[in-house]
Amino acid sequence: MDTAAKMTIDPVAQFASDVRAGLCKTGQKELPSKYLYDPLGFTLFEAISQLPEYGLTRADERLLRRHSMEIVRHVPSPALVSELGSGSGRKTRWILRALCEREPVSYYPIEISRTALASCESELGDIDCVSIVGIEREYLDGLREVAALRADGVHLLVLFLGSTIGNFDSGADARFLSGVRSVLARGDSLLLGADLLKPIERMIEAYDDPLGVTAAFNLNLLGRINRELDGDFDLRQFEHVARFNEATRSIEMHLRSKRRQVVNVGRGGFAATFAAGETIWTESSHKYTRREIVELAASSGFRQEAQWVDDEWPFAESLLLAV
Repeated sequence: MDTAAKMTIDPVAQFASDVRAGLCKTGQKELPSKYLYDPLGFTLFEAISQLPEYGLTRADERLLRRHSMEIVRHVPSPALVSELGSGSGRKTRWILRALCEREPVSYYPIEISRTALASCESELGDIDCVSIVGIEREYLDGLREVAALRADGVHLLVLFLGSTIGNFDSGADARFLSGVRSVLARGDSLLLGADLLKPIERMIEAYDDPLGVTAAFNLNLLGRINRELDGDFDLRQFEHVARFNEATRSIEMHLRSKRRQVVNVGRGGFAATFAAGETIWTESSHKYTRREIVELAASSGFRQEAQWVDDEWPFAESLLLAV
């Protein structure tokens, strides 16, 4: 895999800047969820995806396995494939193999995690007809780079799987998809994964498993600050919390301070004070209705062409066309 590694800003400096902004924020402290995925975080998330309580990843993969041939029938040939946040690429295999039934495929996974890109190459490198070029970028920057590579007449299929769209705040999901649409040409495709609303108890358990793997994943963000930014978080003095926000229909992950404490972040040049019970908001996962996905697509410059839904764990794959 040829990994593009040009960066416009030092990633550690950007990490420090974002941590300072989030922990010094008035009111609710927060940290960007993208920083959960360092090498250890990536490994822990892969473990989460195998837990019986977390059905999302298996539903995503079931739909792609069962319907891949039908999905690619909606995609004109020749096609270039790019994926926003590929992770290990395991579930992407089904789409790539279906496309390979008609032609060789160029596949561009876009990730901020070099570990994820390496895992993706390892997972998919055995598919002979697929050429993999990893792009180590933020999603939209990477997609612009990929779009600039395509020849005239080549269709671009963008994969945004795993319900990452649900991690955006209300309204930000539409703005992000509008940004994706601005890169695409009319008639290009976006395959969008989205987790659907289900009973609250079932959703909470998926983000607060009895084994504590999700808790370790969340707490690792504080460990990452210690390792990379010379922080002095005592992880024993914070606890993982998952809760459902009725107003936004989202599961929220927080890290709650067990006592009043002051934490220093050396490379950020600041100290953050926590009251007992105060939380750091680390991730949201919005749960959609099927109708909401149609409306989201329309507001972002897309039309829903087709949709497939898993019944075992309500989850949708929607094929959207740029209009």
